[in-house]
Amino acid sequence: MVVKPLKKNSDFVAYIYEIDLSKDLSRELSLQIDELINNYAVLIFPNQIITDKQQVKFTQLFGKIEESGSKSNITKPKDRRLSTKLADVSNLDKNLQLFKRNDPRRIFNLGNRLWHSDSSFKSIPAKYSILSGKTVTKNEGNTEFADMRAAYDSLSLEMKNKVSELICEHSLIYSRQRLGFDMVKELGPDEIKNFIPVEQPLVRTIPMTKRKLLFLSSHIGKIRDWIRPDSMCFVDDLIEFSTKTEFVYSHRWNQNDLLMWDNRQTMHRVRAFDDTKQFRDMRRTTVLGEEKLI
Repeated sequence: MVVKPLKKNSDFVAYIYEIDLSKDLSRELSLQIDELINNYAVLIFPNQIITDKQQVKFTQLFGKIEESGSKSNITKPKDRRLSTKLADVSNLDKNLQLFKRNDPRRIFNLGNRLWHSDSSFKSIPAKYSILSGKTVTKNEGNTEFADMRAAYDSLSLEMKNKVSELICEHSLIYSRQRLGFDMVKELGPDEIKNFIPVEQPLVRTIPMTKRKLLFLSSHIGKIRDWIRPDSMCFVDDLIEFSTKTEFVYSHRWNQNDLLMWDNRQTMHRVRAFDDTKQFRDMRRTTVLGEEKLI
């Protein structure tokens, strides 16, 4: 295995070469990768031709799989294209047809174009995400990552003190409202219960690195004890600050790239592409988080 940081003397983003993730990896090698993801936050494994089963097996080296279901999307079980061990972040239905423009599943998935951290809306947020590019778009649809450690470090002392004890509500309802998608209208009473907001601290410390960071996401809709308009203005300002060019890496996909990132230390988003005309088949596995933050 060869590790090549994106930039010299940088601890954000590294390319990993001379490794075949379709093969069984030793415990020693998986521990090395775990150390690397904690250090670099985003790892890029080019040219990884793997099956869904092999991707699941690789993911399980780092913990339990967070299965995709009713608490993370609105796709009915009968309409699923992939196993629940994988999150389908493509623009395809189970018959491999592109979603129509007004399909609620398409509109819901447009939330992936907002800055977010996977599963921050769950009481125990996700740890790592692993995304494989089976069919990628040629000139659009980049995935961007923001380093939330560097963003926190760059805050003024006054702002660090201000955010230190803040608690935020996270829910998919909030992020989809930003798109004008009314989940209360689209879902039944029992379904909407799956998206009850959960509280998370705005400042988080990662156990292995002991570094503080901002735990931000477009899933945030309110700060505890604040009115919602003030909450949203403050959160939007923080997201704007945290996604300045110096904190962001934009990945241009090649077919069979596999990306692994730490949701605790980053935000990410997919950039726009013509999803009603271009096929984009992306399959994500997610490692369950290990710590309830509140």
